[in-house]
Amino acid sequence: MRIIIVTGMSGAGKTTILKIFEDVGFHCVDNLPPLFIGSFVKLCNERETGITQVALGIDIRGGKMFDDLSCGLKELDAMGQPYSILFLDASNEVLLKRYKETRHVHPLAKNDLINIGIEKERVFLEEMKGRATYVLDTSFLLPRQLKEKIAKIFLENATFDSLMINVLSFGFKYGIPTEADLVFDVRFLHNPFYEPNLRVQTGLDADVRDYVMQHEVSVQFSQSLLEMLRFLIPHYINEGKNQLIVGIGCTGGRHRSVALAHELQQSLSKYEHSVVLRHRDIDKDPLQHSGGAYASK
Repeated sequence: MRIIIVTGMSGAGKTTILKIFEDVGFHCVDNLPPLFIGSFVKLCNERETGITQVALGIDIRGGKMFDDLSCGLKELDAMGQPYSILFLDASNEVLLKRYKETRHVHPLAKNDLINIGIEKERVFLEEMKGRATYVLDTSFLLPRQLKEKIAKIFLENATFDSLMINVLSFGFKYGIPTEADLVFDVRFLHNPFYEPNLRVQTGLDADVRDYVMQHEVSVQFSQSLLEMLRFLIPHYINEGKNQLIVGIGCTGGRHRSVALAHELQQSLSKYEHSVVLRHRDIDKDPLQHSGGAYASK
């Protein structure tokens, strides 16, 4: 029997992940008391239920029973039953935002602030995260991307890359993204804004990307950035880093940064890295026909 223990931070997407496992044929049990794990597996085997793949959701909602998870795992070890632990994580900022949007009460912050509950849980789960077979950061993953990730790991047996790379375009006029690990300024590149037929477009449009990348300096910068990241990524993975956010900024975050971010995402994806592309400021500053709103670009 194949067993996946799904655990991690509250709000990191365990319910969504279990639904994905269910859709691909796993028998899913949510919030099973950890001491019952061994009994559940024995029951499935002894009664010939035909269940061959199981995903068990276990989290902090079990309170003190969560402490029994180590005992439950030891019982599986004693039975010779292999298992994998999938630990779901997300940044504190993202978790806080999700709780505010859903208005759910954090299990460790019933009479306290949500962020305090998140910090308590992170400390509490530190040991289990260290034991995890896979650590998946869901901070910026859409449900579709989560499904693709799960399929690659558990169905296609692809090599697991624990580092989630987020390529983020932004405009310096709106501030440097505080969550970025690395920030690159591409305001030295030729600016499509000064081409009337390109001004109304963005780096999502092929014409703008072609304009930016037709210049040798853009090509050299793109290649150098890729080479540097290819050097850094294995070291980040060895360090245990789960998420890398690369910020690429131009003045307004609509043309050059978007085009370069797109190029970087395409290049990194060829190496089977998990890459998410986001454009923070692309929809800001709607075009003013007077040109005044874009004068600083």
